Amino acid sequence: MRRLSPTLVLASFLALLFVPARLAADLIWTPQGGWHVEGGVLEGLGGNEGRNALEMMNKARAAEETNSTGSALKLYRNVSKKYPNSVFASEALYRTGLLYQKRQQYYKAFDSYQQMLARYPNSEKFTQVIGEQYRIASDLFAGKRSRIWGWLPGFRNREKALEYYETIVHTAPYSDYAPLALMNAAHGYKDIGESEAAIDALDRMINTYPRSVLTPDAYLKIAQTHASLVDGPYYDQASTKDAITYYEDYMILFPGDAGMASAEKGLADMKKVLAQSKLTIADYYYKYRKNYKAAKVFYNEAITVYPDSSVAVQARAKLVDVDAKLDAQANAASGKPSVQPEPKKKKRFWLF
Repeated sequence: MRRLSPTLVLASFLALLFVPARLAADLIWTPQGGWHVEGGVLEGLGGNEGRNALEMMNKARAAEETNSTGSALKLYRNVSKKYPNSVFASEALYRTGLLYQKRQQYYKAFDSYQQMLARYPNSEKFTQVIGEQYRIASDLFAGKRSRIWGWLPGFRNREKALEYYETIVHTAPYSDYAPLALMNAAHGYKDIGESEAAIDALDRMINTYPRSVLTPDAYLKIAQTHASLVDGPYYDQASTKDAITYYEDYMILFPGDAGMASAEKGLADMKKVLAQSKLTIADYYYKYRKNYKAAKVFYNEAITVYPDSSVAVQARAKLVDVDAKLDAQANAASGKPSVQPEPKKKKRFWLF
């Protein structure tokens, strides 16, 4: 499973711990008047600094409106660096992300949004920004390419999308986007062959968001993922048992869900594999080890696992022979002759 590095987690925690509280003022922009502050003062700024920050923001927005994206980006970045404690810094990072996203520079856009969330977690745009990050991750997952310098397409990078989904879950675990991100991450992990990571993501989904509308699908998907790891009756059955458990849990917890038919078939397939595995072990003890007691145990387990299956029919038939062998062994141990059925007498014909 792909995890955020401990360094990144620690850095995010410290950033959240020491950032200033949400600024009381609201930043408003109008085409006629430019940026202005309502409900407060230029927090953390005074005199020339406040005027310079406001002037820089107005120039950046003017450049943005005339599609001078490069100039706008440079100005917004300067505001966020020079005046990090001002009411403008959060908005500058947000608009930086929007501009990068518009130019399909997805990596830089996501990083700009993440800086905003880390520095200003109480921003009123928090949920909106998480939504933009989710869209970036989904675009990359769908195969879109991040552009270099705003025009040169880079390589497709679905693994980066998975990293972004995990970042969203870590940054906003209680947002509406977190369950969606986990489900998409699980799908992505499975597509690239990382089934264990997919199972981990689905398990986190089930345990963290048990009441989400996506939880029934998570149960079904985790059962199907375990089932995809099953190699047949001749191999270890841990994945088979896990699949059976999740199929049964799904059917008990969500009896009216649309995936019930798929779950019933999946459960039957897994039970058949497990029963066949028990039958195979029983045959081995019977044929090669002459251990009829062990064989009887496994034949009975095959029947218990899936009593209505064709495998159970075979096991019951073989139990008849096993019981006869066990009776013969018991009689031999006690010194009693084995009870053999009397041969049928030949019919005689008499002539009078």
